[in-house]
Amino acid sequence: MVRSESERTVSDVMTASKLEVVRQGAALGAEIRGVDPGGPLDEATAAAIRRAFLEHQVIFFRDRRLSPRKLLAFARHFGSPVEYPFAEGIPECPLVTRIVKEPHERINFGGEWHSDTTYLERPPQATLLYAVEVPAVGGDTLYSDMYRAYERLSPGMRAMLGRLRAVNTAGLLDREKRDGYASVRGRNVDRLDMSAEHPVVRTHPETGRKALYINETHTLRFGGMTREESLPLIAHLCREAIRPELGYRLRWERGTLTIWDNRCVQHYALNDYHGQRRVMYRVIVAGDRPS
Repeated sequence: MVRSESERTVSDVMTASKLEVVRQGAALGAEIRGVDPGGPLDEATAAAIRRAFLEHQVIFFRDRRLSPRKLLAFARHFGSPVEYPFAEGIPECPLVTRIVKEPHERINFGGEWHSDTTYLERPPQATLLYAVEVPAVGGDTLYSDMYRAYERLSPGMRAMLGRLRAVNTAGLLDREKRDGYASVRGRNVDRLDMSAEHPVVRTHPETGRKALYINETHTLRFGGMTREESLPLIAHLCREAIRPELGYRLRWERGTLTIWDNRCVQHYALNDYHGQRRVMYRVIVAGDRPS
């Protein structure tokens, strides 16, 4: 259960210089206060933000004014930004993708549970999303903790999953839905055969914790098995991965900047704001090969 401001303890707030990290959800999620991600950051402050990112898995800033170049500069504190395979970046800043849903559109970008681009050999470690324009109501993003999803499983299930690998593909997402992203400048539309095989249980390279690493959007089957053989267990694990007690719901405001850890988090962009416009800037940061 999410605690109110008055119920949060001193241990929930970390201060480094003027920086505060205020826990928002029982499972994951924290707000960063007292620092401007669009300005220069000293080493201590950048390190404190990075520690908060690793601890809380989803962190966000409110009421910021960031240009694409400032967003990209901040992203470099987390690693090397890379291109998203299926959408063009904005001309003046190609590593920043503009994600738009116009009032007349019915399909949104990211409207399914997933971890970003698990069909790549080296999926991104982090995603940064900045709200330029948001609907008056709706358009929240849901997040779920894959550490806890794994830890909740029975010892026997964890032992079995530790021996499995999963084939992840870009083509599992329905072509009609991908083509529905009308306001996102697409590319590589014929590369839906991109795929990669990763462990079902991933060890986080920085925290050392184990996380469940499959998702309904990209996980096709287990290595050495057919889709039909794999699907019952994939469906069960995907249900376990999104239990309410594992989640956090982020309410977007104009000027909100959010960063999440794709190595241990799944997310879902709610599509409940038809007739309203939503504009976001997105950057992904290079990751390592899952192990």
